[in-house]
Amino acid sequence: MQYALFIYEDEALYGPEKNGPAIQEIVAKHMAFNREIGAARIGGSGLKGTMTAITVRTTNGSKTVHDGPFAETKEQLGGFYLIEAPDLDAAIAIAKKVPVLQEGAIEIRPLLGPG
Repeated sequence: MQYALFIYEDEALYGPEKNGPAIQEIVAKHMAFNREIGAARIGGSGLKGTMTAITVRTTNGSKTVHDGPFAETKEQLGGFYLIEAPDLDAAIAIAKKVPVLQEGAIEIRPLLGPG
């Protein structure tokens, strides 16, 4: 079964530098994680900060465009992995290994199958 692992962290922890020490540290950890899980990883990517986000909202059939993410939260969606795992327990075991800088959450969501 395929699962998406969504990584939520406080993006302020990384600071304003695009290649600062916090970014370098977490990138190294993610590279090691990718090597560890090997073929279980079928895709994924980090995301640019929420300052680059645009949200299209539909209300009563009308579409409006807004700067920023959909909701104000303490933690922001910073990236995701797409993985293949035999079951939810295996997906949880992989999710527990996803690096976060300090505190954060990994949301596990099964992908819809064909049909």
